[in-house]
Amino acid sequence: MKIVHLSDLHLGKRVNEFPMLEEQEYILTKIINIIDGEKPEAVIIAGDVYDKSVPSAEAVALFDEFLYKLSKRGLQVFVISGNHDSSERIAFGGRLMDASGVRMSPVYSGEVAAVTLKDEHGEVRFYMLPFIKPAHVRKCFPDAEISTYTDAVRTAVEKMNIDKSVRNVLITHQFVTGAERSDSEEISVGGTDNVDACVFDGFDYVALGHIHRPQNVGKNARYCGTPLKYSFSEAGHEKSVTVAELGKKGSLEIRTVPLKPRRDMVEIKGSYNELTLKSFYENTTLQDDYVHITLTDEEDIPDGIGKLRTVYKNLMKLDYDNTRTRTDAQTGVAAVEKTPFELFSDFYEIQNNRPFSDEQAEFVKSLIEKITEDE
Repeated sequence: MKIVHLSDLHLGKRVNEFPMLEEQEYILTKIINIIDGEKPEAVIIAGDVYDKSVPSAEAVALFDEFLYKLSKRGLQVFVISGNHDSSERIAFGGRLMDASGVRMSPVYSGEVAAVTLKDEHGEVRFYMLPFIKPAHVRKCFPDAEISTYTDAVRTAVEKMNIDKSVRNVLITHQFVTGAERSDSEEISVGGTDNVDACVFDGFDYVALGHIHRPQNVGKNARYCGTPLKYSFSEAGHEKSVTVAELGKKGSLEIRTVPLKPRRDMVEIKGSYNELTLKSFYENTTLQDDYVHITLTDEEDIPDGIGKLRTVYKNLMKLDYDNTRTRTDAQTGVAAVEKTPFELFSDFYEIQNNRPFSDEQAEFVKSLIEKITEDE
């Protein structure tokens, strides 16, 4: 059975205040073309359909058009909600859409029913597990001991009672321990939302969403990544569509089909005079790409962004790398990102002249986790 695996569309997203909707419409068309060439039996969208829980009308219309095109091709489509989505909004109309082959994950209620497809090797059972937090699972199973994300996902998986004699596919949206992150993701404080990959051992393929860099995690689990670059930390990434082919039980082949955006996201560095030479940017796509420029001039260029945008019209970000900025970094003027736990730990140590005890550290971590769950 051939499966096209997508995730983290983030429809409606803005990057450095630049709207991405036109780029998203372009790349979804490219994805449809790939699907037409691959002719899969199923298409998976593993969460973060939208960038906000209350998406714009334009983002909803774009996704509606994409789903319509998929449904007209007679595919089985599986869509789950991610941490950026409203699970209730993703679930809306799901029971009506089932008949068209488009399956939207319901709000997690403790029960995850299998959707069974068949091919020449027998049954393939698909399980749709939307983004969950420990609080969601504790609410459904109050007698279970659930204190971590791993506990929560393990409990949710155990309650599925999967039959390991057939092929099983899990679609979920979580941060699996060991995955390589990008700056455009939202990960909880102190890595508390990590899920151990061992909880997925019973599945033949785990279609993951949440992490934006395409990568395998463990034996049968994969993040397909975003279809577009959403931060300059992804400038060196190669975006793609993941194609997973399940043969007979125990047989899995994963490959990728490259995705080329309308405009790339690139970083360039040099002096103002170097970067504004026609010989530097002619015969390239730099004038149209989304650009992060780092100037090496010792003096700031007056209205540098405005002047550079006469050449690089989609300049998103301007930095300097010179004696002043390097000195600032060495003396600690540059901002250092810390988690709320680390910040509170530093504050406590300054106030009390001693660090947290192990018991205090665990209490603060659990308190921060509770606050983020409530949010």
